Amino acid sequence: MRNPEVAELNGAEIITEHLAREKVPYAVGLCGHGDLGLLDALAARSDEIQTISVHHESVAGFIADAYYRVRRQPLAAFTSCGPGAANLLVALGSALMDSSALLAITGNVPTTQFNRSPFQELGYHYQADFPSAARHYVKRSFQATRAAQLPLVMRQAFATMTGGRPGPVHVDVPLDVFAEDAAAEPADPGLWRGGVSGRTAAAADEIDVAVDLLLSARRPVIVAGHGLGSGDAARNLLELATAAGIPFVTSPLGKDLAAPGSPLYAGVTGRNGTYPANRAARGADVILALGTIFDDRSTSSWLPGYTYAIPPARLVHVDADPAVIGRNYPAALGVAASPAEVLRQLIAALAARGTRAARGQDAGHDAGKDASEYMGGHEADRRRWLAEIDGWRAEWERHIAPGRSSAAVPIGPARVLAALRAALPADGILLSDVGAHHNWVVQEWQPSGPGSLLQSWGFAAMGFGVAGALGARLAAPERPVAAVVGDGGFLMLPSVIATAVEYDLPAVWLVWNNGGFISIRDQQRGYFGTKGDLATTFRSEKTGKPYTADYAAMARAMGAEGFRAEDPGSLGDVLTAALESGRPAVVDVAVDADAAQPAVGSWELPPLPHPEPSFGWPDHEPPGDGVAPGDGASPPSSAAEGE
Repeated sequence: MRNPEVAELNGAEIITEHLAREKVPYAVGLCGHGDLGLLDALAARSDEIQTISVHHESVAGFIADAYYRVRRQPLAAFTSCGPGAANLLVALGSALMDSSALLAITGNVPTTQFNRSPFQELGYHYQADFPSAARHYVKRSFQATRAAQLPLVMRQAFATMTGGRPGPVHVDVPLDVFAEDAAAEPADPGLWRGGVSGRTAAAADEIDVAVDLLLSARRPVIVAGHGLGSGDAARNLLELATAAGIPFVTSPLGKDLAAPGSPLYAGVTGRNGTYPANRAARGADVILALGTIFDDRSTSSWLPGYTYAIPPARLVHVDADPAVIGRNYPAALGVAASPAEVLRQLIAALAARGTRAARGQDAGHDAGKDASEYMGGHEADRRRWLAEIDGWRAEWERHIAPGRSSAAVPIGPARVLAALRAALPADGILLSDVGAHHNWVVQEWQPSGPGSLLQSWGFAAMGFGVAGALGARLAAPERPVAAVVGDGGFLMLPSVIATAVEYDLPAVWLVWNNGGFISIRDQQRGYFGTKGDLATTFRSEKTGKPYTADYAAMARAMGAEGFRAEDPGSLGDVLTAALESGRPAVVDVAVDADAAQPAVGSWELPPLPHPEPSFGWPDHEPPGDGVAPGDGASPPSSAAEGE
């Protein structure tokens, strides 16, 4: 029998009540006949949940994705059925592959019309079957065919989103279920999840083995990946590295975990990483990897001796997802646990063995002098190792520094990023969209801490940086936000500027105007030779001349600020003016499309021959048994980006 004390709510009210109990501040999406009921319920809760209306469904997903990366709090992204729901999939794929949580709510056709081919039903193989389309892009897809199912669906959706490796979850709701009444009490998140700890620790014997391996190392390296997580983890990473005198590198996606200015930080691994990071990683004898999946672009496609040499290096691999351990490199020790929690355990275990960490040394001290008790009798080897990395770092800086002050026109990529770094305040957030510019951001940008650099990495979804700037701004309204976006990516979702104006969301979009999909153009040239740059450069079919839109004028037409920069001397002032305008602003920057980025690793696309690095290669034989490939011609470095 029905509990008379439980008020009847319709399906949409059950959803919005649960969102309010989860303290979800924004629902972002686009209207359609399939989600009308949800819009009605959101209107009634507008004092608790603000609805943001966008002009393309993928924008909603990208906004929610970026919001979570900054605040670690999920938003709801909603769409109607059919093409509206399908447009959300690209954003969901980006969130899934980069471990970002959001709730996707899609409308569907009424249950009474299932299997009758109503307007926008995806039903050729199974009735109202959008969940089958979404399942590959989310952690879990739910479909509620009765309103009474929704309290359980919403409770499980939030638990799945944030449990283990975070990720997007999909809830599909037929039109009549939004409107159907049910005597169903929405779940209390505090009751169901308040007592659940997300901290999974390693076993004591695993920590002992890990410490033994680190103590035995002559050339240890710590690799910090995106899965390490939060600001506390970044501080603990620096504490462990400093107390133990171990150099550390980051994966490209984990770059914002690096401590700015730390003498132990060697940079980013992979094709578009830094020379000292790749040299250190491939020369290490013991590697402690925390929260990284060792994907192809961060490892030089697993080619032995380019970024890593595992084996002979012994790998301690820690990740919350046991499926990634041993997937791409054999682990001497694999630990399926929270990387942040294992990091705390390692610090405590080293302290118990009498390291300097036990005596509370300041994290800014000279690691080479204060970590001698940790070095397990290998003081001379370890000091030599740190000195070698210092030398590689200095060599790399000498090579790349001139580009940051170049007066060349069109403006060089390194000069663009140097000007933006000088203009963007230290607490600012930078988003990178996908394209040739992303490679330069990975190599050149200096983040200011966790959550200060956001990228779409695993799925490499163009549009993330364009739309995600609004999510970052919603998540941190007190912090300046800038996005570096290619002209190709910007043209995909320019409606974002209109949304920014509608909701008064100040952000700056630096449009990297290089005349096309230049990363793919460079692959076309490098792998197949120059054949007219088919479909990769923007040009008039009638005249054959290069084509470019006036992106600053586009911004002004939508009510935002629009600026244009064509020479490096004025770029800094233009960027400062845009950031200080307090309004949505687009800065159209003419960037040299033919600038070659120094490549320090490789990226293989079988069966095509992989390019050899263009800097520091072949270097001296790596320490140990690492493999050092021979010379080779390298195609333009931006060939490392998939979009």
